Amino acid sequence: MRTKEKMIEWVMMACSFITVLTTIGIILVLAIDTVKFFQEVSIVEFFTDTQWTPLFADKHFGILPLLSGTLLTTTIAILFAVPLGLTIAIYLNEYATSKFTSMVKPILEILAAIPTVVYGFFALQFVTPFLQTFIPDLRGFNALSPGLVMGVMIIPYITSFSEDALRAVPGSLREASYGMGATKFQTAFKVMIPAASSGIIISVILAISRALGETMIVAIAAGQEPNLTFNPKESVETITTYIVQVSMGDVPQDSLEYRTIFAAGMTLFLFTFILNNISFWMRRRFQNKYE
Repeated sequence: MRTKEKMIEWVMMACSFITVLTTIGIILVLAIDTVKFFQEVSIVEFFTDTQWTPLFADKHFGILPLLSGTLLTTTIAILFAVPLGLTIAIYLNEYATSKFTSMVKPILEILAAIPTVVYGFFALQFVTPFLQTFIPDLRGFNALSPGLVMGVMIIPYITSFSEDALRAVPGSLREASYGMGATKFQTAFKVMIPAASSGIIISVILAISRALGETMIVAIAAGQEPNLTFNPKESVETITTYIVQVSMGDVPQDSLEYRTIFAAGMTLFLFTFILNNISFWMRRRFQNKYE
């Protein structure tokens, strides 16, 4: 028995080492080519130039157009998904019957399992023509429709994690609130949500990280034009879309143009790294412990 437990411990330790080594390997691959890139391109130009045209004859290496496209589509997705996802989570936890919740929650989670390429064509073929009936000057490729569809895609993340956080709040708090004469609405928004705030915040940050890294939806429906704009009706290009574009094989490896994907990838990595650290800090800062 002791030998068996020791073997399980070694297997678990090996899995942990593989995870750590994989992370270190990814960082090293990104860092080595990023350093080579910045040996040829000024870091000031990278963060201040307003044009991104490394594949053109007149080359510019300003990451701002890709950053604006990434932040614009992510912001649209979050503005759409957070209110809707939280409302669904509160309804499922506070108002719906347990039978209804057990039926609806798995159906919602199916949304997260749909291939993103399907979402992309849904945005291009259905959402954009639908929006053009209300917004005539909306371009065929734009930031609005992929942003909204990305919002649909991340709703299960917010709903599921938020609902779990609300469910983890002790029932004694809810009963005490009802005992004080509070209504169900007051209990939900003034007792349950503040008590589960750390879990809800983490769900939102995880959803932001997921939206930042999304590729196929924006590659299909956003237009792949690196414009420095925050107009959702214009076409944009995100960091992930550019990485896919260069990785298709048309650009020679170990060239400056090829190394741009590592610099762009490192920028995206730093964004998600900062978000994950904010999530970790918030969990420790706002986590409530109940006995």
